[in-house]
Amino acid sequence: MMKKISLSSILSQLLLLFFVIIWIIPTFGLFISSLRDKDLLSISGWWTSLTTTEINEIYRMPGMNSQIEEDGYFKIKGKLFEENSGKKIESFGITSKKINEFNVSEVAVFKDESEVTIDEDGIYEWRSKKAFKKKKGKRLFTTSLSPPSFTFENYKEVLFKEGIGRAFVNTMAVALPSTLIPLIICSFFAYSLTWMKFFGRDTLLAIIIASLVVPLQMSLIPILTIYNDFGALFGVAAKSYPGVWMAHTGFGLASTTFLLRNFLKSLPNEMMEAAKVDGASHYDIFLRIIIPLSIPAFASIFILQFLWCWNDLLVGLVFLDQVPSEIILTAKLKELLGSRGENWEILTTGAFVSMTVPLFIFFALQRYFIRGLVAGSVKG
Repeated sequence: MMKKISLSSILSQLLLLFFVIIWIIPTFGLFISSLRDKDLLSISGWWTSLTTTEINEIYRMPGMNSQIEEDGYFKIKGKLFEENSGKKIESFGITSKKINEFNVSEVAVFKDESEVTIDEDGIYEWRSKKAFKKKKGKRLFTTSLSPPSFTFENYKEVLFKEGIGRAFVNTMAVALPSTLIPLIICSFFAYSLTWMKFFGRDTLLAIIIASLVVPLQMSLIPILTIYNDFGALFGVAAKSYPGVWMAHTGFGLASTTFLLRNFLKSLPNEMMEAAKVDGASHYDIFLRIIIPLSIPAFASIFILQFLWCWNDLLVGLVFLDQVPSEIILTAKLKELLGSRGENWEILTTGAFVSMTVPLFIFFALQRYFIRGLVAGSVKG
């Protein structure tokens, strides 16, 4: 007997497919852009990367120091682009108003009666009956077709020249401790709020829930002021790795505790009572029962906390000095962008490099992710 498929199930699957496509398309586009040449990236979108692209460029020929005398003419010869670029010139011009005035191999005449010819490979010859007397040559405006091309030069520049590699290590040094420290602390805290009875437990839980609505930005400067006071008191730098670890830990305590408690609350009470009857202490229950059963919750919270710490910019800017030994990946990408939004080829490559670790973490632990998030929603 065939199982009936409900309309709501079809709609939910279509909605899921829609979100997957919405996420995959820009990610794929970012990866393709990171492999493209700077010139192509600045004039066309990544979706045109597999087609031939028309490029308008400006070149300046060399001046008098490059001239030779040949066949009764003073000539300056050269090539406009590199040997293996693959470009083919379609047309060219000698003024900005008419950049496509001449076809390849046609003779273009300047106002000073000098002449220039260009073939489709970009080889030009500028000749005149009189000797060239200017240090700068004249400009040429070309329209050429560039075949699809991809390169790893952007990755070499990003990882070894632009400092992204060091920023990558710095970010890992910030994100891992900032994820593990609150996870360890909150696991004990959530257990005590769930299975231990003490005075003020409900009040403490209410305070934790209330702290979830406090904006992060409100506490940054007061906490930094406290850090500076402690640093001055003990003679240590306030802006350091331990400082940013504690900041991330403090900001993540409330949400991590709340999520872990919801999961622990869903575990059967009879199991805890049976363990107590057998003489198990709270430490034994936590170590032998809670931790093995809470792996999905720990994994899902690890993903959420790690992604937040990895992608964070604000906390890293406030609690770390912007020096090569401490600058994090998001701050470095912000520097690469520049004041006018240039260096797109470097920025896209750096952004894709920054995505690799979160993607690896998510796919490695994704089988626990949904289980951990929804575990506390249904009892039993």
